[in-house]
Amino acid sequence: MSGELNFDRMQAAGGGFSPLAHIRVLDFSKILAGPLCTQYLADLGANVIKVEPPSGDDTRHWPPFEDGIGTIFLAVNRNKRDLVVDLRRPEGRALCRQLAIGSDVVVESFGPGVADRLGIGWEAMQAVNPRLVYASISGFGTQGPMKGDKGYDLIAQAFTGMLALTGAPDGPPARSPFSPIDQATGYHAVIGILAALMQRDQTGIGVKIETSLFDSAVGFLGYFLQSYWQRGVEPVRPGSGHESLCPYQAFDTADRPIILGIANDGFWRSFCDLVERPELALDQRFATGSQRVENRETVVALVADLLRGRTRAEWLAELGSRNIPASPVHSLGELSAHPHTEASGMVLHDGDFKAIATPIRASGQRLGLRRQPPLLGQHSREIVNELELPAEEIDRLFAQGVIAEPASTHSPNDHRGE
Repeated sequence: MSGELNFDRMQAAGGGFSPLAHIRVLDFSKILAGPLCTQYLADLGANVIKVEPPSGDDTRHWPPFEDGIGTIFLAVNRNKRDLVVDLRRPEGRALCRQLAIGSDVVVESFGPGVADRLGIGWEAMQAVNPRLVYASISGFGTQGPMKGDKGYDLIAQAFTGMLALTGAPDGPPARSPFSPIDQATGYHAVIGILAALMQRDQTGIGVKIETSLFDSAVGFLGYFLQSYWQRGVEPVRPGSGHESLCPYQAFDTADRPIILGIANDGFWRSFCDLVERPELALDQRFATGSQRVENRETVVALVADLLRGRTRAEWLAELGSRNIPASPVHSLGELSAHPHTEASGMVLHDGDFKAIATPIRASGQRLGLRRQPPLLGQHSREIVNELELPAEEIDRLFAQGVIAEPASTHSPNDHRGE
């Protein structure tokens, strides 16, 4: 395969777990779902080439910024090399098809029909490399009356009913702010790609994988829809609560809120003993989970009144001593500073740069940070040189703006993308 990297740093950074070190990925995706997918593949050792237009991935320009680069971009583009190609130019499209010959995976998230118009769709790419696994990420998929519509996380949350489930019971719908549908779609694409690579190795023939925000959102709603089909009743927005459990939500204490997670009757009896109200555990309105759910307002009012009498720290200590599930409602700052966060290894460090690790371990080790997110076009010349084109042809492509590289290959953070 052409264009393979010497991953010297990979062995030290990831405990030697690099199962995709032989895989090259062309990443035409942007924003969140696709880049997160390819970042996971890169963390697993794949040689990921991020292909960007001259203007760059949209999230490079979304505030807030670190060293002039949007933090969302920084969160999902580590361990990749970067190539700027103008796909509006025939020479740019031809260059990408040439890169596809030596690649194993293509990931794209263009609008409906755009990849085909650019000459880098499934059929065009498979024609030059029949072994290629091609992953297409879209808003509403390729079948159905909305297949031509564009998709964004918030749109998918609203369209699928997810937005109607989030927020306080007496308040307006509330967006889940961490873009869960985008992120899940990236996860699903990874699953499909890994399975397709296994089949490709058995059959010698590539596969087209499709994931969409719509499919991911509906997949998330599985047990909600199961309940709706059974009862025929729309659920009430539960706030921080759970329609099947009670008390199982946020409660105020004397200073700061906590989550109390009474997930079974044993925890309820322990809680009643702790607050010196054992009669509540025997009360036929509250003795079982279904009875507590049926009398939710009364239970929540009783528990809220009890918890206001002590501070968060006092309650967490008491609840912890009885093994009753509870948690502080942390801020991001509190999470970042917590000893468990540091001990978990979920925060990767490279100088002043921090990133969140892929949430798996291999032989006890986190997958490592080999490269910081790249500058726009940082590796364009390196990648094109691997195609062994004549030097005059490469110079012509740069001179005509078909491909581009930054004026400097280093940002203020001297190790960006190395």
